[in-house]
Amino acid sequence: MLTIAAAPMPSDILEYDYMEGTQVKGDWLDLQDILRSLLYQGTDAIMPIVRLEGIVQKVTSLLKTDPDDSLFVLFQALPDLNLGYCATHALLCAAVCMLTMQKLEQPEDSMDTLLRAALLMNIGMAQSQDHLARQHKPPNKQQRQIIDEHPPISTNILGSFGLKDDALLHIVQWHHAPGAAPMHNEHATQMQMQLQLQLHLLHLADCQIAKLASRVSRPALSALRAAQSLVLTSPSQTTEMNSALVAVLSFYPPGTYVQLANGETAVVIQRGLRANAPHVASIINASGMPLSKYIYHDTSDTHAPQYAVRSPLASQTVRCLVNLEKIRHLRGVAIR
Repeated sequence: MLTIAAAPMPSDILEYDYMEGTQVKGDWLDLQDILRSLLYQGTDAIMPIVRLEGIVQKVTSLLKTDPDDSLFVLFQALPDLNLGYCATHALLCAAVCMLTMQKLEQPEDSMDTLLRAALLMNIGMAQSQDHLARQHKPPNKQQRQIIDEHPPISTNILGSFGLKDDALLHIVQWHHAPGAAPMHNEHATQMQMQLQLQLHLLHLADCQIAKLASRVSRPALSALRAAQSLVLTSPSQTTEMNSALVAVLSFYPPGTYVQLANGETAVVIQRGLRANAPHVASIINASGMPLSKYIYHDTSDTHAPQYAVRSPLASQTVRCLVNLEKIRHLRGVAIR
């Protein structure tokens, strides 16, 4: 003890002494807080690459462990603007891109690049993105300029971090306008075609998650409506990608709400074999009273049509907090 007391203090305490290593502990909401801090700091971030690696490792681990639980937590967080929309949006885009790439059987290194691009694409407007989500009016001319100009700003910030991945920087630079990217003719190489797929998928995920997110100035679009819009408006050459993304999200993603045919309000707890038939937990009875014990239903069960999904419900219309531990217990007992 005396030896320790006699030891000299360091002459300097550096800023990185306060920084955590790549090991990120906790769950999605802890990760959301860590990512928001990095996005807000931008060029002022200390040890950004080390922090990014910790975030990437944790995202990958959580998605591999339980993709439905991951989507559930993130979609539950999406309407809560107090958490910071920019980080929730980035994590959801990253999760959707990863799961879609898996469904498309794309290579691991390609997934890894796209994951980083999804997490960082909006670093050039992170605080503005959160402010825009909370304001009562649509973006004004100055705010619209910030939105339009953030891809190259984000790219420059990532360059200042020392990131040398040309594919990642290209995806971030052009994620708002993939059609304008300086790409590829009919003689494009396999690598160029892969980059084009990554870029278009991130753009698609970015647009879809934005539609599913409510703002103070406008309500969210349901996943069902967003999927219908995607199918009707997208070019035929992206059909396979669109189908894979819709399958990943389903018409009723985990963490969103539905009304059942019997009038009960339920939260989706897991995707089903069909996009329109998820596994759900009733949380409010037909009389509008919250249930202390959640009740599991498989909405695909043709022998119980009263538990079929009647329609999606906007999160702001559901006046009931969902207990995550109850949901996890119910999933473990009823589905697995």
